[in-house]
Order: sequence, then structure tokens, then C-alpha cells
Amino acid sequence: MEELDINVDELNYEKGIIKILQVIRSNWKISDIKFKLFTDGITNKLVGCFYSDPESDFNDVILVRIYGNKTDLLIDRNAEKRNIKLLHGHKLAPQLYATFKNGLCYEYVPGVTPNSQSIYEPKIWKLVATHMANMHKLPLSSSQSMEPMLKTKTLKFLDLIPDKFTDQTKDERVKTAFPSVARLRDEFNELYSALEKTNSPVLFCHNDLLPGNVIYTEESNKVTFIDYEYAEPNHQAFDIGNHFAEFPGIGSDNIIDYTKYPSKEFQLEWLRVYLKEFNSTPDVTEDEVETLYKQVNKFALASHFLWTCWSLIQAEHSTIDFDFLRFGEIRYNEYLAKKDAFLSL
Repeated sequence: MEELDINVDELNYEKGIIKILQVIRSNWKISDIKFKLFTDGITNKLVGCFYSDPESDFNDVILVRIYGNKTDLLIDRNAEKRNIKLLHGHKLAPQLYATFKNGLCYEYVPGVTPNSQSIYEPKIWKLVATHMANMHKLPLSSSQSMEPMLKTKTLKFLDLIPDKFTDQTKDERVKTAFPSVARLRDEFNELYSALEKTNSPVLFCHNDLLPGNVIYTEESNKVTFIDYEYAEPNHQAFDIGNHFAEFPGIGSDNIIDYTKYPSKEFQLEWLRVYLKEFNSTPDVTEDEVETLYKQVNKFALASHFLWTCWSLIQAEHSTIDFDFLRFGEIRYNEYLAKKDAFLSL
């Protein structure tokens, strides 16, 4: 794997990407390379680099992920590289070709990303449940900290929320819509104390498995997970609860319709498939499924809380055209709306 001292401009990316391709694909002719912006995400840009040699049938594709501004405050990039290599070794992630100053290049996996409708299709969700179970069974390195990501990352995010936002309008919006950082910290400590009592095991987790980070390849009937930026040891129930919390997606005007949150009936079916794979058994008891269901929904609260804190940092630093404060407000309000019901499960 190449480690390149190249910075790619996130707005005018083609010139920088060509410099990278000249190293990792030196046989490609520049005139035969086509670029496609796959996702203009709320954190990163994902660019497909397509090469088609007009003199042969040779075709190749490389994906380039360009990190958003100041996202190194939020993410351990060295850990991300280690994670992708580890997971690729277990056939759970694409191959990593190169890293550069503000991004990385990796193998293209053909397929589609599910949306808030197709993620409910059995042919997709059953593969996702099974794939997640296999990832959760990965052995953790003895050198890895076993401190759950939920705790370390949320506390770090709380430290990074600005006391005062540079933009006066944003500062006023934050003061109106959110409690103080001190109050948020107290709220999290109270929440985490309740979550610890569930005894959800700490495993290797993706921690950001929204449908857009799943690639479904119909021809081979497989799914692949991408974007391991936040992958590290964490509570099993967080990874699943966070996945369920992302089912509604983000609609127009940054609206998230939480009536699309998975029903109990759907969750129990999903969790049954997951547990059969995770436990390597042909059947599981109703008690096992019900216990995990309760844990998962309690940790879904923590998902809302974590990404609320994340959105407040992004609102200050990100150059991407997205209303992070609106997103954070929706997530925090959903946390408050479901807190009592989920914690009482």
C-alpha cells in the first residue's frame, strides 16, 4: 500500500487524483480516465475513477475518498487504515490501495447502496445481519484498547464542541436548541450508566452503518460494508441500534421521518437472523432475541446522542453545504422523545 504526500482539493479534485493515479496506476493514460462523483456526503466526497483502454478490453475502477475539512478532529485516520487492512484480510472490506494527506484510495465493489425502502427487503437485510454478525466475531488485537468507542468518542466530541460558534447566527441557534455542554455531559454520563447495566459485550464494531455504507451486489448475492472511519471496539448493541436508527435516512430539507424506524416485529426477525450467525447455531431462543432487542433500542438512544455531539462540531468546522445544526436538533429531539420508553424496556 502506498502512503502519498499529496493533498487533494475537495472542490477541484481531478488534478490531485491524477497525481495519485500516476503512482498507483502508472499504466493508465490520463486521457482515458473518467471521473464520477458518487457521493457528495455530509462528511466526505467519494469519487470513482474509471479507466477504459480503447485498444483492449481492459477496464479498471478505483474509489477515492476525500475527507471533509477538519474531520481529523473526529476520526483516528491511522486506526481507520488498520481496520480496513484487518477486515480485508477476513474478506469483510475492500482492498486499500493508497492513502494520501486527506483521504484514501480503495477497491471498487460493484453494486448499489440500499435506501430507506430497499433496506427492508429480506434479500438485503438478511445479508446485512449475517455480515455484521461475522464482523462482530472478529478477534480483537491484544494491543487494542477495550474501552468502548461510544464512551471515548462521545466524551471527546463533548470536549470539541465550541464554547462559542464563529458564526453568530449559528451560536444563537445552538443556545436556543441545545442544552449547555456541561448539561450534555451530565446527560451522557447518566445515559451511559444505564447502558452499562445491560452488559452488552464489547466487540469489533463498524459504528456508522447507515444504508449508504452498505454495498449490495445482486450478481453474487453479497453485501460489503464501506467507510470504516469510526470502526473500533464498542458495545454490540450500539452497532445494531445505530444501524436501525439510520433506517429512515435523511429526506428533503434535512427532515428525518422517524415513523420509518424499524418496528419491533421487524427488529425481532432481523435479530434472530443475526444471532443464528453470531452464535453459529441453527436456532436461538425467544429470550435471547428479546434481550438483544431491549439492549439494541437502549443503545439507539446513544446513537442519537453521539451524532448530536458530532453535528455540533461539524457545524463549526465543515465546509460542506449541509445544515448540521438542523440534523443535530432532529437527532437530539428524537433522543428526548424515545428516552423514557426505551430505557424502561
